[in-house]
Amino acid sequence: MGQEIEYRYLLKSLPPTGAVKPHAIAQGYLSTDPDRIVRVRVKGDQGFLTIKGRKIDAVSPEFEYEIPVDEAQSLLTLCGQNVLTKDRYALVGPDGMIWDVDIFTGRHAGLMIAEIELAIIDDQYMIPSWVDGADITGDSRLGNAALAQIGDDALRALLAEYAA
Repeated sequence: MGQEIEYRYLLKSLPPTGAVKPHAIAQGYLSTDPDRIVRVRVKGDQGFLTIKGRKIDAVSPEFEYEIPVDEAQSLLTLCGQNVLTKDRYALVGPDGMIWDVDIFTGRHAGLMIAEIELAIIDDQYMIPSWVDGADITGDSRLGNAALAQIGDDALRALLAEYAA
């Protein structure tokens, strides 16, 4: 069984990206049921279909399949409003591990999240100095499937909780 072990953090400011070029990502949700999230993603000229099970702490079952990009684009239209867009930077942390930094565009412009995926639950990692916000790993309200369903006002209210 595939699994994802992921830790997520809010960012207050854009980290130094240097010469790293972002990848534009559009991802939509065919199902946002926490027991069976079904995501379709277009990243450049690649398409992906991902099925995730319920997340417990930082771990969730995950199965990801590459699909033709034209099929992924067609599936995105079935997602209706449940679509997110973002620019993703792959940045190297102080311990050499790769962090994905998502700078959201579209209706969630201004939201920035850094995440790191681990191979095993006991892996240790160092939080880079540019991670300047709260740990949101356990907050399902800030998972991408949940974010795809909320508007600006709800997002601002949620982020205000972390700013307090």
